[in-house]
Amino acid sequence: MLAIDQPLIENRVKITAMRAETDKSRLEQLMVALGSMTHGPGAIYLTGGASAVLLDWRKTTLDVDMKLDPEPAGLFDGLPKLKDDLDINIELAAPDDFIPPLPGWKERSVFIARHGEIDFYHYDFYSQALAKIERFHTRDQTDIRHMLETNLVSNERLFELFEAIEPGLNRFPAIDPSAFRRRVEAVTGHG
Repeated sequence: MLAIDQPLIENRVKITAMRAETDKSRLEQLMVALGSMTHGPGAIYLTGGASAVLLDWRKTTLDVDMKLDPEPAGLFDGLPKLKDDLDINIELAAPDDFIPPLPGWKERSVFIARHGEIDFYHYDFYSQALAKIERFHTRDQTDIRHMLETNLVSNERLFELFEAIEPGLNRFPAIDPSAFRRRVEAVTGHG
């Protein structure tokens, strides 16, 4: 049996420390930094905890989830350093990674700010709400309640948009369509 050189193995393994939760100030710093490091126009749609933090119904978020559409040139060149400098988790994830894209999601996305040549938006709140209903964790339920209470979404339109994407749920094998429908009906008062 070969002897294992423990110090050699320890030097090869990079241990990644958990990043701090992101508050509103660091999220705003991130948007400014992204705007200054890119080389062309683009749009970044923030979603999930980032929206909740910017709208003050949560103090922090673990990850800054975003969709790039169109992708700003040069964004990925400095992103690793920026993540380290700001101690922020960034995930390229949006509701349309988990549920079918809702018709008109871009038009319903809410403008936040422009930094450099990048326009920042809240990803469509109906899409966010339906993705959260599908997952339905405790924090998701709280976020959905805030979206409804602050009129970012309405029960009627939420149910209509669910019905619009329901035929496409078979393209998302992780989703149980009947369980998803029951949750949507319970949240919106339909059924």
